[in-house]
Amino acid sequence: MGTTKIDNFDASQLRIAQLAKALGHPARIAILQFLISKRSCICGDIVNELPLSQSTVSQHLKELKDAGIIKGEISGARTCYCIDEKVWKEMESGLALVFNSYSSLTTCC
Repeated sequence: MGTTKIDNFDASQLRIAQLAKALGHPARIAILQFLISKRSCICGDIVNELPLSQSTVSQHLKELKDAGIIKGEISGARTCYCIDEKVWKEMESGLALVFNSYSSLTTCC
């Protein structure tokens, strides 16, 4: 999307789109599901769980972190990741706003 077109959308729409984009890859969904099941974990644990290389997992973690969905705490050479609960609730309510605004239509294409 061109930068001149961004001004046509409000902050809420832009934020929901950013969060949805971060969810837009199955590896990121798998990472989130793994983090939810473990509460927090080291990057190496995620690499061991997924059929992806360490560099690919790191790229997906970066996307999730840049969107704010996860946070990481560096401890020496290791980084421990977990869900950012505040952003998780923001994402949940933002997506619910979109989904709940739809009501079944009797006439459609």
